[in-house]
Order: sequence, then structure tokens, then C-alpha cells
Amino acid sequence: MTISKELLDIIACPKCKGDIHLNEAGNGLICETCRLIYEIRDGIPIMLMDEAKPISTS
Repeated sequence: MTISKELLDIIACPKCKGDIHLNEAGNGLICETCRLIYEIRDGIPIMLMDEAKPISTS
């Protein structure tokens, strides 16, 4: 299940309120400003700062 374009257009990073985008694997939303990824579970983005993971630099 993928995230709809309409949903991607309206949701924002809960930390900085900036833009987010779908990662290449389609299983997370990335905030480049905060360098965080928000996981997508069962088609639902988990937009909680406590659940966000840092983006690995490797």
C-alpha cells in the first residue's frame, strides 16, 4: 500500500513543519532538514518524533 499524493502534499515533519518525501523503498517518509525518517506501517505514516529514526549517512 502506498501513500497517496494528496496525503504527501498535506503532511509535514512534526519537528520542523517542513516538507517530507517518500524514501526510495517506499516504507518511510524523510525530512531532509531534520535528517529523520518516519516509518510507514501497514500503509500508515507514523508521524511521532519519538518514533522517528535518524537517517544513516552511509
